[in-house]
Amino acid sequence: MQVTDLLIYPFKSARGVALTQTRIDAMGLSGDRRMMLVDPDGQFITQRELPELARLTALPAATSLTLSLDDGREILVAPPQPESRMDVAIWRSIVSAAVAHESVNDALSEWFGRPVKLVFIDAESRRDANPEWAGEGSPMGFADGYQILVTTSGSLRALNEDMGRHGEGSVGMDRFRPNIVLDCDEPWAEDAWTGLEIGGIRFDFVKPCPRCIMTTQDQQTGSREGANPMPAMGRLRMSADRRVPGPLFGWNAVPRGEGLVRVGDAVTVLGSRERWAIKGR
Repeated sequence: MQVTDLLIYPFKSARGVALTQTRIDAMGLSGDRRMMLVDPDGQFITQRELPELARLTALPAATSLTLSLDDGREILVAPPQPESRMDVAIWRSIVSAAVAHESVNDALSEWFGRPVKLVFIDAESRRDANPEWAGEGSPMGFADGYQILVTTSGSLRALNEDMGRHGEGSVGMDRFRPNIVLDCDEPWAEDAWTGLEIGGIRFDFVKPCPRCIMTTQDQQTGSREGANPMPAMGRLRMSADRRVPGPLFGWNAVPRGEGLVRVGDAVTVLGSRERWAIKGR
């Protein structure tokens, strides 16, 4: 088994960026979900409320950030000033975040037809994953819940085979917005893994990932008119454990070391446990 894809999402809910290698630290993949859109009150905004975010690409560079829409509009964003800050809400977390210059926020508000602000995780920000699952002092960026999402090719194939049998089309892995994709042939094998080692780094599998409406959206356009994997996930992947309700796809992982991970790296399963309970299985 090996790593087939590495992806980051520099701007939460915007397009992913495929990598051939990446640095891993306590917060996950370097540069992953370090910025996001909020409303004027600091409430986070994702494709759930603003599907047009799927049309946005963020390309960080050493001294600037380029934001572009698929219609050719583009903004060059200077690094935020640490003294320009606001408290922002993402799920149950309140985070002190750096705020982009007002000219950037004005442009983004025009792009998306509503008042918004761009905010950044920086050295003065602190957000930890839920200690009940990840352990104490597990820092992260603006990902929904945990540092890294791992998926496998075998599980996607099984999902698409079920969709095909029901005349529902098929979907790509991009619908699930993973960070690390593995070429494991056995579908749902990850439900029994305690963790992985890749590039000498241990990744603990802490919690399965419940899925939402974003899996129904085309990750280039934001459209919800195409193939919908939710019915198939309902048939195959409904959690029987009330701690994590809903349809599951992929596992949240917490890195327990630092180093470099590359596409093509060998993957070692570190241990097994009783499979996560799935209805009907």
